[in-house]
Amino acid sequence: MKKEYKKINFIKKDSNAFQFDIVKYEDILQRKPLKHNQFDFHKISFFVLLLFTENKGKYNLNFKDYSFKKGTLFTLRKDNIHKFYKNNGKGTLLLFTENFIVNHANEAEASKMFLLFNEMLASPILHLVEKEYKEIELLVHLISEEFHAINDDYSSDIIRNYIQIMITKLFRIKSKNNLVIHKNNKYLSMFMELQKLIEQECFNNKKVSFYAKKMGVTTKTLNNVTQSIIHKSAKSYINDIIIIQSKRLIIKSHDTLTEIAYQVGFDEPSNFFKFFRKMEGISPKQFREKHQSE
Repeated sequence: MKKEYKKINFIKKDSNAFQFDIVKYEDILQRKPLKHNQFDFHKISFFVLLLFTENKGKYNLNFKDYSFKKGTLFTLRKDNIHKFYKNNGKGTLLLFTENFIVNHANEAEASKMFLLFNEMLASPILHLVEKEYKEIELLVHLISEEFHAINDDYSSDIIRNYIQIMITKLFRIKSKNNLVIHKNNKYLSMFMELQKLIEQECFNNKKVSFYAKKMGVTTKTLNNVTQSIIHKSAKSYINDIIIIQSKRLIIKSHDTLTEIAYQVGFDEPSNFFKFFRKMEGISPKQFREKHQSE
């Protein structure tokens, strides 16, 4: 039986609140679990910028453990799955909805945001050097002051502009380090369409030809798209998303691994087990045991 991940929705604190919040990392770790446990995997329905300011620790995003230290920054898009570990790290989370930014952004600004937060197009982790860290930390401080201390009729626009500046600065940093796709790539919009289709259909359709037909292009064009954007074949990209979606089932579902293999779209469970081990280096059973024991 499939058990859904707890989805954390954005909740306005009062009737005058806008679609933005700022939370201390250490406060999240100290909260008593109410509707969900912060140390269990859960899905978010908003965007998050997470900046660590003190100490070291571990954090899990989309079933991958990352080490952090002062100056480590994570970008999370909505529908990402993450969990926290108990540690003495300190930092700040900026939480905001898609509408908070996109409804007031021009096309170029919106493009930067979607590129920066899409973990399939840009690394979700960034280790800031001292100068970069000071710039981002200052923006976080200004946002916090505007949100907590001032919070008047102008605050929403001011905070939105600060965040757009931060996104642009982070985009510059990632571009400089070749950690993000350039927004002017001619195949970008087609790649985004392909990603959405695969995420919706990958358990039922695993062939490049299916997605090419859906998009009204040739398989060669789709391979050109994925090679240009992520330097992989279209088939490899489909496999990447199948693995991500499979991991969600393996950890959260109460079904047997054989039943999950059929759900993922494999006629023979043994083929799914071989596919998973080839992609991940461990078996589905080992993956489940590792994450369910944490």
